[in-house]
Amino acid sequence: MTGERIYLYDTTLRDGAQTQDVDFSVADKIAIAKDLDRLGIDYVEGGWPGANPTDDQFFAQVPELTRTTFTAFGMTRRPGRSAANDPGLSALFNARCKAVCMVGKSWDFQVDVALGIPREENLELIADSVAAAKAAKGEALFDAEHFFDGYKRNPDYAVRCIRAAYEAGARWIVLCDTNGGTLPDEIEAIVRAVVTEHGIPGERLGIHCHNDTENAVANSLAAARAGVRMIQGTINGLGERCGNANLVSLIPTLMLKMGFETGISRDDLPLLTEVSRNLDERLNRAPNRHAPYVGAAAFAHKGGLHVSAIEKDPACYEHVPPETVGNRRQIVVSDQAGRSNILARLREAGIDIDAKDARLPRLLDLVKQRDTEGYAYDTAEASFELLVRGELKQLPNYFELLRFHVTDERRYNAKGALVVESEAVVRVRVGGEIQLHVADGNGPVNALDHAMRKALEGSYPELKGVKLVDYRVRILAASAASGAMPRVLIRSQNVSGTEWSTLGVSTNIIEASMEALVDSYTYTLFKDGVTARG
Repeated sequence: MTGERIYLYDTTLRDGAQTQDVDFSVADKIAIAKDLDRLGIDYVEGGWPGANPTDDQFFAQVPELTRTTFTAFGMTRRPGRSAANDPGLSALFNARCKAVCMVGKSWDFQVDVALGIPREENLELIADSVAAAKAAKGEALFDAEHFFDGYKRNPDYAVRCIRAAYEAGARWIVLCDTNGGTLPDEIEAIVRAVVTEHGIPGERLGIHCHNDTENAVANSLAAARAGVRMIQGTINGLGERCGNANLVSLIPTLMLKMGFETGISRDDLPLLTEVSRNLDERLNRAPNRHAPYVGAAAFAHKGGLHVSAIEKDPACYEHVPPETVGNRRQIVVSDQAGRSNILARLREAGIDIDAKDARLPRLLDLVKQRDTEGYAYDTAEASFELLVRGELKQLPNYFELLRFHVTDERRYNAKGALVVESEAVVRVRVGGEIQLHVADGNGPVNALDHAMRKALEGSYPELKGVKLVDYRVRILAASAASGAMPRVLIRSQNVSGTEWSTLGVSTNIIEASMEALVDSYTYTLFKDGVTARG
Protein backbone atom coordinates (compact mmCIF):
# COMPACT_ATOMS: atom_id res chain seq x y z
CA MET A 1 0.00 0.00 0.00
CA THR A 2 1.64 3.21 -1.12
CA GLY A 3 -0.70 5.86 0.26
CA GLU A 4 0.70 8.23 -2.39
CA ARG A 5 -1.54 10.53 -4.43
CA ILE A 6 -2.38 9.85 -8.07
CA TYR A 7 -4.13 12.60 -10.01
CA LEU A 8 -6.78 11.58 -12.54
CA TYR A 9 -7.26 13.41 -15.82
CA ASP A 10 -10.31 12.60 -17.93
CA THR A 11 -10.31 13.32 -21.66
CA THR A 12 -13.62 11.65 -22.57
CA LEU A 13 -15.06 14.91 -23.86
CA ARG A 14 -12.14 15.53 -26.19
CA ASP A 15 -10.17 12.36 -27.00
CA GLY A 16 -13.26 10.23 -26.40
CA ALA A 17 -15.20 12.33 -28.89
CA GLN A 18 -12.83 11.06 -31.59
CA THR A 19 -14.31 7.56 -31.23
CA GLN A 20 -15.95 6.32 -34.40
CA ASP A 21 -19.76 6.72 -34.18
CA VAL A 22 -19.53 9.01 -31.13
CA ASP A 23 -20.90 12.52 -31.57
CA PHE A 24 -21.48 14.39 -28.31
CA SER A 25 -24.01 17.20 -28.20
CA VAL A 26 -23.50 20.17 -25.89
CA ALA A 27 -26.12 18.68 -23.55
CA ASP A 28 -24.22 15.38 -23.54
CA LYS A 29 -20.97 17.11 -22.64
CA ILE A 30 -22.58 19.07 -19.82
CA ALA A 31 -24.14 15.92 -18.33
CA ILE A 32 -20.91 13.92 -18.61
CA ALA A 33 -18.87 16.74 -17.05
CA LYS A 34 -21.27 16.85 -14.10
CA ASP A 35 -20.95 13.08 -13.63
CA LEU A 36 -17.15 13.28 -13.65
CA ASP A 37 -17.21 16.16 -11.16
CA ARG A 38 -19.59 14.24 -8.89
CA LEU A 39 -17.26 11.23 -9.01
CA GLY A 40 -14.26 13.34 -8.04
CA ILE A 41 -12.02 13.32 -11.14
CA ASP A 42 -9.19 15.84 -10.65
CA TYR A 43 -9.09 17.24 -14.19
CA VAL A 44 -11.84 17.18 -16.83
CA GLU A 45 -10.72 18.14 -20.31
CA GLY A 46 -13.68 19.80 -22.00
CA GLY A 47 -12.43 19.95 -25.57
CA TRP A 48 -10.57 22.23 -27.94
CA PRO A 49 -11.87 25.83 -27.93
CA GLY A 50 -11.96 27.25 -31.45
CA ALA A 51 -11.78 23.84 -33.10
CA ASN A 52 -15.51 23.29 -33.69
CA PRO A 53 -18.88 24.91 -32.86
CA THR A 54 -19.85 22.22 -30.32
CA ASP A 55 -16.78 22.85 -28.18
CA ASP A 56 -17.24 26.60 -28.45
CA GLN A 57 -20.84 26.31 -27.26
CA PHE A 58 -19.86 23.92 -24.48
CA PHE A 59 -17.18 26.23 -23.11
CA ALA A 60 -19.71 29.08 -23.19
CA GLN A 61 -22.24 27.02 -21.22
CA VAL A 62 -20.03 24.86 -19.00
CA PRO A 63 -21.67 24.43 -15.59
CA GLU A 64 -20.01 25.27 -12.30
CA LEU A 65 -17.87 22.27 -11.38
CA THR A 66 -17.01 22.10 -7.70
CA ARG A 67 -14.43 19.32 -7.43
CA THR A 68 -12.64 19.16 -10.75
CA THR A 69 -10.20 21.47 -12.52
CA PHE A 70 -11.91 22.17 -15.82
CA THR A 71 -9.30 22.16 -18.58
CA ALA A 72 -9.09 23.29 -22.20
CA PHE A 73 -6.98 21.49 -24.80
CA GLY A 74 -5.00 22.98 -27.67
CA MET A 75 -1.61 22.95 -29.32
CA THR A 76 1.58 24.90 -28.93
CA ARG A 77 2.01 28.04 -31.00
CA ARG A 78 2.45 27.72 -34.71
CA PRO A 79 5.86 28.16 -36.30
CA GLY A 80 6.41 31.71 -37.46
CA ARG A 81 4.04 33.25 -34.87
CA SER A 82 4.69 34.53 -31.40
CA ALA A 83 2.67 33.22 -28.47
CA ALA A 84 0.98 36.62 -28.18
CA ASN A 85 -0.14 36.57 -31.83
CA ASP A 86 -1.25 32.97 -32.23
CA PRO A 87 -5.05 32.68 -32.70
CA GLY A 88 -5.07 29.11 -31.39
CA LEU A 89 -3.44 30.13 -28.12
CA SER A 90 -5.75 33.13 -27.84
CA ALA A 91 -8.82 30.89 -28.04
CA LEU A 92 -7.26 28.61 -25.45
CA PHE A 93 -6.33 31.36 -23.00
CA ASN A 94 -9.70 33.10 -23.33
CA ALA A 95 -11.70 29.94 -22.66
CA ARG A 96 -13.66 29.54 -19.43
CA CYS A 97 -11.33 27.07 -17.74
CA LYS A 98 -8.90 26.84 -14.83
CA ALA A 99 -6.05 25.13 -16.69
CA VAL A 100 -4.85 24.52 -20.24
CA CYS A 101 -3.20 21.47 -21.75
CA MET A 102 -1.15 21.87 -24.91
CA VAL A 103 0.15 19.15 -27.18
CA GLY A 104 3.53 19.39 -28.86
CA LYS A 105 5.98 17.14 -30.68
CA SER A 106 8.64 15.19 -28.82
CA TRP A 107 9.67 12.74 -31.59
CA ASP A 108 12.36 14.07 -33.89
CA PHE A 109 10.82 12.14 -36.82
CA GLN A 110 7.54 14.04 -36.37
CA VAL A 111 9.36 17.37 -36.07
CA ASP A 112 11.28 16.68 -39.27
CA VAL A 113 8.40 15.26 -41.32
CA ALA A 114 5.10 16.53 -39.88
CA LEU A 115 6.19 20.02 -38.78
CA GLY A 116 9.08 20.41 -41.22
CA ILE A 117 10.94 22.84 -38.95
CA PRO A 118 14.36 22.80 -37.28
CA ARG A 119 14.39 20.76 -34.08
CA GLU A 120 15.62 23.72 -32.04
CA GLU A 121 12.63 25.74 -33.18
CA ASN A 122 10.28 23.04 -31.86
CA LEU A 123 11.88 23.44 -28.42
CA GLU A 124 11.15 27.17 -28.60
CA LEU A 125 7.49 26.52 -29.52
CA ILE A 126 7.12 24.34 -26.43
CA ALA A 127 8.84 26.70 -24.01
CA ASP A 128 7.11 29.86 -25.28
CA SER A 129 3.66 28.26 -25.25
CA VAL A 130 3.96 26.77 -21.76
CA ALA A 131 5.26 30.01 -20.30
CA ALA A 132 2.44 32.00 -21.93
CA ALA A 133 -0.18 29.50 -20.72
CA LYS A 134 1.08 29.62 -17.17
CA ALA A 135 1.00 33.42 -17.22
CA ALA A 136 -2.52 33.48 -18.68
CA LYS A 137 -4.23 30.74 -16.67
CA GLY A 138 -1.95 29.88 -13.76
CA GLU A 139 -1.72 26.18 -14.58
CA ALA A 140 -0.25 24.72 -17.76
CA LEU A 141 0.07 21.10 -18.85
CA PHE A 142 2.16 19.79 -21.73
CA ASP A 143 1.26 16.63 -23.65
CA ALA A 144 4.50 15.27 -25.12
CA GLU A 145 3.08 13.64 -28.23
CA HIS A 146 4.78 10.41 -29.40
CA PHE A 147 7.17 10.62 -26.46
CA PHE A 148 7.92 6.91 -26.21
CA ASP A 149 8.50 6.45 -29.94
CA GLY A 150 10.69 9.54 -29.82
CA TYR A 151 12.63 8.30 -26.80
CA LYS A 152 13.34 4.94 -28.40
CA ARG A 153 14.67 6.66 -31.54
CA ASN A 154 16.43 9.67 -30.02
CA PRO A 155 16.24 9.78 -26.21
CA ASP A 156 18.33 12.94 -25.92
CA TYR A 157 15.96 15.00 -28.09
CA ALA A 158 12.78 13.57 -26.53
CA VAL A 159 14.04 14.52 -23.07
CA ARG A 160 15.04 17.99 -24.28
CA CYS A 161 11.41 18.51 -25.39
CA ILE A 162 9.90 17.66 -22.04
CA ARG A 163 12.63 19.55 -20.20
CA ALA A 164 11.72 22.66 -22.19
CA ALA A 165 8.17 22.38 -20.84
CA TYR A 166 9.37 21.56 -17.32
CA GLU A 167 11.70 24.56 -17.15
CA ALA A 168 9.01 26.85 -18.62
CA GLY A 169 6.78 26.03 -15.65
CA ALA A 170 4.46 23.22 -16.75
CA ARG A 171 2.62 21.75 -13.77
CA TRP A 172 2.40 18.40 -15.54
CA ILE A 173 4.45 16.97 -18.38
CA VAL A 174 2.39 14.14 -19.82
CA LEU A 175 4.29 11.36 -21.58
CA CYS A 176 2.12 10.14 -24.46
CA ASP A 177 2.13 6.75 -26.15
CA THR A 178 0.25 8.31 -29.04
CA ASN A 179 0.42 5.38 -31.46
CA GLY A 180 -0.34 2.86 -28.72
CA GLY A 181 2.47 0.51 -29.70
CA THR A 182 4.69 0.60 -26.63
CA LEU A 183 4.60 -2.36 -24.22
CA PRO A 184 4.45 -2.22 -20.40
CA ASP A 185 8.08 -3.17 -19.78
CA GLU A 186 9.22 -0.43 -22.16
CA ILE A 187 6.92 2.14 -20.55
CA GLU A 188 8.19 1.33 -17.07
CA ALA A 189 11.86 1.40 -18.08
CA ILE A 190 11.58 4.68 -19.99
CA VAL A 191 9.57 6.47 -17.28
CA ARG A 192 12.02 5.29 -14.64
CA ALA A 193 14.89 6.63 -16.73
CA VAL A 194 13.14 10.01 -17.10
CA VAL A 195 12.81 10.23 -13.32
CA THR A 196 16.13 8.79 -12.16
CA GLU A 197 18.53 9.59 -15.02
CA HIS A 198 17.08 12.79 -16.46
CA GLY A 199 15.94 14.37 -13.22
CA ILE A 200 12.30 15.21 -13.92
CA PRO A 201 10.38 14.31 -10.76
CA GLY A 202 7.46 11.90 -10.88
CA GLU A 203 5.16 14.37 -9.17
CA ARG A 204 5.41 16.50 -12.34
CA LEU A 205 4.87 13.61 -14.78
CA GLY A 206 1.72 12.14 -16.30
CA ILE A 207 0.96 9.26 -18.66
CA HIS A 208 -1.38 9.16 -21.66
CA CYS A 209 -1.78 5.75 -23.33
CA HIS A 210 -3.70 4.46 -26.33
CA ASN A 211 -4.97 0.91 -26.55
CA ASP A 212 -3.69 -0.30 -29.91
CA THR A 213 -2.01 -3.37 -28.38
CA GLU A 214 -4.70 -3.81 -25.65
CA ASN A 215 -2.13 -2.56 -23.14
CA ALA A 216 -3.31 0.97 -22.33
CA VAL A 217 -4.38 0.09 -18.78
CA ALA A 218 -1.30 -2.08 -18.17
CA ASN A 219 0.95 0.66 -19.58
CA SER A 220 -0.63 3.29 -17.33
CA LEU A 221 -0.14 1.10 -14.25
CA ALA A 222 3.47 0.43 -15.27
CA ALA A 223 4.05 4.18 -15.53
CA ALA A 224 2.57 4.67 -12.06
CA ARG A 225 4.92 2.03 -10.67
CA ALA A 226 7.82 3.87 -12.30
CA GLY A 227 6.87 7.18 -10.72
CA VAL A 228 4.30 9.20 -12.70
CA ARG A 229 1.63 10.77 -10.52
CA MET A 230 -0.98 11.72 -13.10
CA ILE A 231 -2.90 9.28 -15.29
CA GLN A 232 -4.96 10.35 -18.28
CA GLY A 233 -7.75 8.28 -19.78
CA THR A 234 -11.41 8.13 -20.72
CA ILE A 235 -14.56 6.59 -19.30
CA ASN A 236 -15.13 3.11 -20.78
CA GLY A 237 -11.93 3.48 -22.81
CA LEU A 238 -13.40 5.71 -25.51
CA GLY A 239 -10.94 7.14 -28.02
CA GLU A 240 -9.88 7.06 -31.64
CA ARG A 241 -8.78 3.80 -33.25
CA CYS A 242 -8.72 1.24 -30.41
CA GLY A 243 -9.41 3.74 -27.64
CA ASN A 244 -7.62 5.29 -24.68
CA ALA A 245 -6.71 3.90 -21.29
CA ASN A 246 -9.93 3.02 -19.52
CA LEU A 247 -10.29 5.04 -16.32
CA VAL A 248 -13.10 2.78 -15.17
CA SER A 249 -10.61 -0.08 -14.91
CA LEU A 250 -7.71 2.08 -13.76
CA ILE A 251 -9.41 3.88 -10.87
CA PRO A 252 -10.34 0.86 -8.72
CA THR A 253 -7.09 -0.89 -9.56
CA LEU A 254 -5.07 2.11 -8.42
CA MET A 255 -7.14 2.54 -5.26
CA LEU A 256 -8.03 -1.00 -4.23
CA LYS A 257 -5.05 -2.94 -5.56
CA MET A 258 -2.10 -0.56 -5.50
CA GLY A 259 -3.08 1.55 -2.52
CA PHE A 260 -2.91 4.95 -4.20
CA GLU A 261 -5.06 7.83 -3.01
CA THR A 262 -7.02 9.75 -5.66
CA GLY A 263 -9.48 12.61 -5.69
CA ILE A 264 -12.20 9.96 -5.47
CA SER A 265 -13.10 9.00 -1.92
CA ARG A 266 -13.96 5.45 -0.87
CA ASP A 267 -17.50 6.72 -0.33
CA ASP A 268 -17.69 7.99 -3.92
CA LEU A 269 -16.03 4.98 -5.59
CA PRO A 270 -19.40 3.11 -5.79
CA LEU A 271 -20.53 5.82 -8.24
CA LEU A 272 -18.15 4.30 -10.79
CA THR A 273 -20.63 1.77 -12.18
CA GLU A 274 -23.33 4.42 -12.51
CA VAL A 275 -21.00 6.86 -14.29
CA SER A 276 -19.87 4.14 -16.70
CA ARG A 277 -23.41 3.08 -17.55
CA ASN A 278 -24.63 6.67 -17.81
CA LEU A 279 -22.12 7.26 -20.58
CA ASP A 280 -23.28 4.19 -22.48
CA GLU A 281 -26.86 5.33 -22.07
CA ARG A 282 -26.00 8.73 -23.60
CA LEU A 283 -24.31 6.97 -26.50
CA ASN A 284 -27.38 4.73 -26.92
CA ARG A 285 -25.35 1.56 -26.75
CA ALA A 286 -25.49 -1.51 -24.54
CA PRO A 287 -22.91 -1.57 -21.72
CA ASN A 288 -20.19 -4.19 -22.00
CA ARG A 289 -21.47 -6.96 -19.72
CA HIS A 290 -17.95 -8.30 -19.30
CA ALA A 291 -16.24 -5.01 -18.47
CA PRO A 292 -13.96 -5.33 -15.41
CA TYR A 293 -15.41 -4.03 -12.15
CA VAL A 294 -18.60 -2.46 -13.60
CA GLY A 295 -19.92 -5.00 -16.12
CA ALA A 296 -23.12 -6.89 -15.33
CA ALA A 297 -21.13 -10.15 -15.54
CA ALA A 298 -18.10 -8.88 -13.60
CA PHE A 299 -19.37 -10.57 -10.42
CA ALA A 300 -21.55 -13.25 -12.02
CA HIS A 301 -21.06 -16.84 -10.86
CA LYS A 302 -22.23 -19.77 -12.97
CA GLY A 303 -20.39 -22.94 -11.99
CA GLY A 304 -21.98 -24.87 -9.11
CA LEU A 305 -18.61 -25.33 -7.40
CA HIS A 306 -17.97 -21.59 -7.51
CA VAL A 307 -21.39 -20.69 -6.19
CA SER A 308 -21.11 -23.17 -3.35
CA ALA A 309 -17.88 -21.47 -2.27
CA ILE A 310 -19.32 -17.98 -2.77
CA GLU A 311 -22.16 -18.88 -0.43
CA LYS A 312 -19.59 -19.55 2.30
CA ASP A 313 -17.36 -16.55 1.59
CA PRO A 314 -17.50 -14.33 -1.54
CA ALA A 315 -13.72 -13.83 -1.35
CA CYS A 316 -13.35 -17.39 -2.63
CA TYR A 317 -14.08 -16.17 -6.18
CA GLU A 318 -14.21 -12.36 -6.00
CA HIS A 319 -11.09 -10.19 -5.97
CA VAL A 320 -13.00 -7.20 -4.52
CA PRO A 321 -16.50 -6.86 -3.06
CA PRO A 322 -18.81 -5.72 -5.92
CA GLU A 323 -20.44 -3.02 -3.80
CA THR A 324 -17.12 -1.15 -3.48
CA VAL A 325 -17.47 -0.12 -7.15
CA GLY A 326 -21.26 0.12 -7.19
CA ASN A 327 -21.86 -3.27 -8.79
CA ARG A 328 -23.66 -6.32 -7.47
CA ARG A 329 -23.18 -10.06 -7.32
CA GLN A 330 -25.17 -12.20 -9.75
CA ILE A 331 -25.77 -15.93 -9.38
CA VAL A 332 -26.30 -17.51 -12.78
CA VAL A 333 -28.54 -20.52 -13.39
CA SER A 334 -27.76 -22.89 -16.27
CA ASP A 335 -26.90 -26.51 -16.96
CA GLN A 336 -23.66 -25.80 -15.07
CA ALA A 337 -25.69 -25.03 -11.95
CA GLY A 338 -25.70 -26.87 -8.68
CA ARG A 339 -27.94 -26.65 -5.64
CA SER A 340 -26.12 -23.53 -4.45
CA ASN A 341 -26.91 -21.69 -7.70
CA ILE A 342 -30.58 -22.52 -7.52
CA LEU A 343 -30.86 -21.64 -3.82
CA ALA A 344 -29.07 -18.32 -4.33
CA ARG A 345 -31.28 -17.35 -7.26
CA LEU A 346 -34.39 -18.41 -5.38
CA ARG A 347 -33.42 -16.19 -2.47
CA GLU A 348 -32.89 -13.26 -4.86
CA ALA A 349 -36.41 -13.84 -6.19
CA GLY A 350 -37.87 -14.05 -2.69
CA ILE A 351 -38.75 -17.76 -2.99
CA ASP A 352 -38.42 -19.53 0.35
CA ILE A 353 -36.86 -22.97 -0.18
CA ASP A 354 -34.04 -24.45 1.88
CA ALA A 355 -31.41 -27.00 0.91
CA LYS A 356 -33.42 -29.89 2.39
CA ASP A 357 -36.64 -29.13 0.52
CA ALA A 358 -37.77 -32.20 -1.43
CA ARG A 359 -38.77 -30.00 -4.38
CA LEU A 360 -35.22 -28.74 -4.95
CA PRO A 361 -33.89 -31.71 -7.00
CA ARG A 362 -36.91 -31.44 -9.30
CA LEU A 363 -36.29 -27.75 -9.85
CA LEU A 364 -32.63 -28.35 -10.58
CA ASP A 365 -33.46 -31.07 -13.11
CA LEU A 366 -36.05 -28.81 -14.73
CA VAL A 367 -33.61 -25.94 -15.15
CA LYS A 368 -30.93 -28.21 -16.60
CA GLN A 369 -33.42 -29.80 -19.00
CA ARG A 370 -34.64 -26.41 -20.17
CA ASP A 371 -31.05 -25.27 -20.62
CA THR A 372 -30.38 -28.17 -22.99
CA GLU A 373 -33.42 -26.99 -24.99
CA GLY A 374 -31.87 -23.54 -25.38
CA TYR A 375 -33.36 -21.61 -22.46
CA ALA A 376 -30.39 -19.60 -21.14
CA TYR A 377 -31.70 -18.35 -17.81
CA ASP A 378 -28.42 -16.66 -16.94
CA THR A 379 -29.59 -13.74 -19.10
CA ALA A 380 -33.33 -13.95 -18.38
CA GLU A 381 -33.95 -13.59 -14.66
CA ALA A 382 -37.66 -12.90 -15.07
CA SER A 383 -38.34 -16.05 -17.12
CA PHE A 384 -36.37 -18.07 -14.57
CA GLU A 385 -38.53 -16.82 -11.71
CA LEU A 386 -41.72 -17.50 -13.66
CA LEU A 387 -40.55 -21.04 -14.47
CA VAL A 388 -39.87 -21.80 -10.81
CA ARG A 389 -43.02 -20.18 -9.47
CA GLY A 390 -45.08 -22.01 -12.07
CA GLU A 391 -43.54 -25.32 -11.03
CA LEU A 392 -44.23 -24.49 -7.37
CA LYS A 393 -47.86 -23.52 -8.14
CA GLN A 394 -47.20 -19.95 -6.97
CA LEU A 395 -48.15 -18.16 -10.19
CA PRO A 396 -51.68 -16.85 -10.78
CA ASN A 397 -53.34 -17.57 -14.10
CA TYR A 398 -53.63 -13.99 -15.36
CA PHE A 399 -54.57 -14.87 -18.94
CA GLU A 400 -54.35 -17.66 -21.50
CA LEU A 401 -53.12 -17.13 -25.04
CA LEU A 402 -55.35 -19.32 -27.20
CA ARG A 403 -54.06 -18.52 -30.68
CA PHE A 404 -52.36 -15.83 -32.73
CA HIS A 405 -51.85 -15.05 -36.38
CA VAL A 406 -49.45 -12.64 -38.12
CA THR A 407 -49.37 -11.53 -41.74
CA ASP A 408 -46.89 -9.29 -43.58
CA GLU A 409 -47.83 -7.41 -46.73
CA ARG A 410 -45.49 -5.57 -49.08
CA ARG A 411 -47.37 -2.91 -50.97
CA TYR A 412 -47.44 0.70 -52.14
CA ASN A 413 -49.04 3.07 -49.67
CA ALA A 414 -51.21 6.12 -50.42
CA LYS A 415 -48.08 8.23 -51.01
CA GLY A 416 -46.71 5.77 -53.54
CA ALA A 417 -43.95 4.50 -51.26
CA LEU A 418 -43.19 0.80 -51.10
CA VAL A 419 -43.76 -0.40 -47.53
CA VAL A 420 -44.08 -3.64 -45.57
CA GLU A 421 -46.88 -3.72 -43.03
CA SER A 422 -47.43 -6.32 -40.32
CA GLU A 423 -50.82 -7.22 -38.88
CA ALA A 424 -51.42 -9.47 -35.86
CA VAL A 425 -54.58 -11.18 -34.62
CA VAL A 426 -54.68 -12.61 -31.08
CA ARG A 427 -57.29 -14.59 -29.19
CA VAL A 428 -56.79 -14.42 -25.40
CA ARG A 429 -58.88 -15.68 -22.48
CA VAL A 430 -58.93 -13.23 -19.56
CA GLY A 431 -60.97 -14.51 -16.66
CA GLY A 432 -64.09 -15.99 -18.27
CA GLU A 433 -64.03 -13.81 -21.39
CA ILE A 434 -62.46 -14.32 -24.80
CA GLN A 435 -60.67 -11.26 -26.18
CA LEU A 436 -60.15 -11.10 -29.96
CA HIS A 437 -58.07 -8.18 -31.20
CA VAL A 438 -56.27 -7.03 -34.35
CA ALA A 439 -53.38 -4.55 -34.53
CA ASP A 440 -50.72 -3.51 -36.99
CA GLY A 441 -47.14 -2.60 -36.20
CA ASN A 442 -43.62 -1.95 -37.37
CA GLY A 443 -42.79 -5.61 -37.90
CA PRO A 444 -44.50 -8.79 -36.65
CA VAL A 445 -43.29 -8.59 -33.03
CA ASN A 446 -44.38 -4.98 -32.68
CA ALA A 447 -47.78 -5.90 -34.15
CA LEU A 448 -48.16 -8.80 -31.70
CA ASP A 449 -47.25 -6.54 -28.80
CA HIS A 450 -49.90 -4.01 -29.84
CA ALA A 451 -52.56 -6.69 -30.26
CA MET A 452 -51.78 -8.30 -26.90
CA ARG A 453 -51.94 -4.96 -25.15
CA LYS A 454 -55.38 -4.33 -26.65
CA ALA A 455 -56.49 -7.68 -25.28
CA LEU A 456 -54.99 -7.25 -21.80
CA GLU A 457 -54.86 -3.58 -20.81
CA GLY A 458 -58.61 -3.32 -20.25
CA SER A 459 -58.31 -5.89 -17.48
CA TYR A 460 -54.75 -5.07 -16.49
CA PRO A 461 -54.04 -1.33 -16.89
CA GLU A 462 -50.70 -1.89 -15.11
CA LEU A 463 -49.29 -3.03 -18.46
CA LYS A 464 -49.64 0.47 -19.92
CA GLY A 465 -46.50 1.58 -18.06
CA VAL A 466 -44.33 -1.16 -19.55
CA LYS A 467 -42.28 -0.80 -22.72
CA LEU A 468 -39.91 -3.06 -24.63
CA VAL A 469 -36.40 -1.59 -24.71
CA ASP A 470 -34.38 -4.34 -26.40
CA TYR A 471 -34.99 -7.31 -28.67
CA ARG A 472 -32.31 -9.83 -29.60
CA VAL A 473 -32.24 -13.05 -31.54
CA ARG A 474 -29.59 -15.73 -31.41
CA ILE A 475 -29.55 -18.78 -33.66
CA LEU A 476 -28.76 -21.77 -31.48
CA ALA A 477 -28.41 -24.56 -34.04
CA ALA A 478 -29.05 -24.88 -37.73
CA SER A 479 -30.65 -27.99 -39.17
CA ALA A 480 -31.37 -28.91 -42.75
CA ALA A 481 -31.32 -26.11 -45.31
CA SER A 482 -32.51 -22.87 -43.70
CA GLY A 483 -33.91 -24.51 -40.54
CA ALA A 484 -32.67 -23.10 -37.24
CA MET A 485 -33.52 -22.79 -33.56
CA PRO A 486 -33.82 -19.10 -32.63
CA ARG A 487 -33.66 -17.89 -29.04
CA VAL A 488 -35.34 -14.52 -28.47
CA LEU A 489 -34.43 -12.29 -25.55
CA ILE A 490 -36.66 -9.31 -24.76
CA ARG A 491 -35.74 -6.63 -22.26
CA SER A 492 -38.61 -4.63 -20.74
CA GLN A 493 -38.78 -1.54 -18.56
CA ASN A 494 -41.45 -0.03 -16.33
CA VAL A 495 -42.14 3.62 -15.53
CA SER A 496 -39.73 3.60 -12.57
CA GLY A 497 -36.85 2.49 -14.83
CA THR A 498 -36.67 -1.08 -13.52
CA GLU A 499 -35.67 -3.55 -16.25
CA TRP A 500 -36.01 -7.31 -16.63
CA SER A 501 -35.37 -9.90 -19.33
CA THR A 502 -37.55 -12.71 -20.66
CA LEU A 503 -36.88 -15.29 -23.33
CA GLY A 504 -38.51 -17.71 -25.71
CA VAL A 505 -37.15 -20.61 -27.76
CA SER A 506 -38.74 -22.25 -30.78
CA THR A 507 -37.98 -23.33 -34.32
CA ASN A 508 -40.36 -20.49 -35.25
CA ILE A 509 -38.97 -17.04 -34.44
CA ILE A 510 -42.47 -15.53 -34.10
CA GLU A 511 -43.47 -18.18 -31.56
CA ALA A 512 -40.24 -17.61 -29.62
CA SER A 513 -40.94 -13.88 -29.62
CA MET A 514 -44.50 -14.40 -28.40
CA GLU A 515 -43.29 -16.64 -25.57
CA ALA A 516 -40.91 -13.89 -24.41
CA LEU A 517 -43.68 -11.27 -24.69
CA VAL A 518 -46.12 -13.35 -22.64
CA ASP A 519 -43.48 -13.84 -19.95
CA SER A 520 -42.86 -10.09 -19.84
CA TYR A 521 -46.56 -9.30 -19.31
CA THR A 522 -46.90 -12.05 -16.69
CA TYR A 523 -43.81 -10.95 -14.79
CA THR A 524 -45.07 -7.37 -14.70
CA LEU A 525 -48.42 -8.38 -13.22
CA PHE A 526 -46.87 -10.74 -10.67
CA LYS A 527 -44.28 -8.22 -9.44
CA ASP A 528 -46.96 -5.55 -9.14
CA GLY A 529 -49.00 -7.89 -6.96
CA VAL A 530 -51.95 -7.80 -9.35
CA THR A 531 -54.86 -10.14 -8.66
CA ALA A 532 -55.82 -12.39 -11.55
CA ARG A 533 -59.17 -11.45 -13.08
CA GLY A 534 -61.63 -14.27 -12.43
